[in-house]
Amino acid sequence: MSQITLIGERLADVGTEFVYGGESSACEGCPYRGQCLNLVEGRRYRVTGERDSGTLECAVHDTGVTAVEVEPAPVLANVPANAAYAGSKAELAGSCPYTECPSHEYCEPAGVEFDEERQITEVVGDPPHDFCMLDRDLKLVEFAAEEDA
Repeated sequence: MSQITLIGERLADVGTEFVYGGESSACEGCPYRGQCLNLVEGRRYRVTGERDSGTLECAVHDTGVTAVEVEPAPVLANVPANAAYAGSKAELAGSCPYTECPSHEYCEPAGVEFDEERQITEVVGDPPHDFCMLDRDLKLVEFAAEEDA
């Protein structure tokens, strides 16, 4: 379900995904707090619509904020191959120090915590790396978007 929020002007394009980071100390005293701070911290969102609201000044975003419609977004992630079944739940395999690896963003995806079980909607296939430096047998999956409560 879509929700209206204010985000930085630079992020306000349909299709842009972001992980909501929560309140900044610069938000204190802002008259738009209620419209900005209405998402779930740590959750991944996708901009699904732009509103013709103009731009409001913001102490966090240098070019100001504007109103958009957002929805929780699914997350691509690498999980242990033996747990990679559409419809099942799985966790990430664990942290990985190999940040240059083409799979790193899927082994440690923004918007998913380690030890957090998530529903798999689709098994996408093999991860983008040729081999895992940690010798893990992984599959690339899509975790379902977490709906706001």
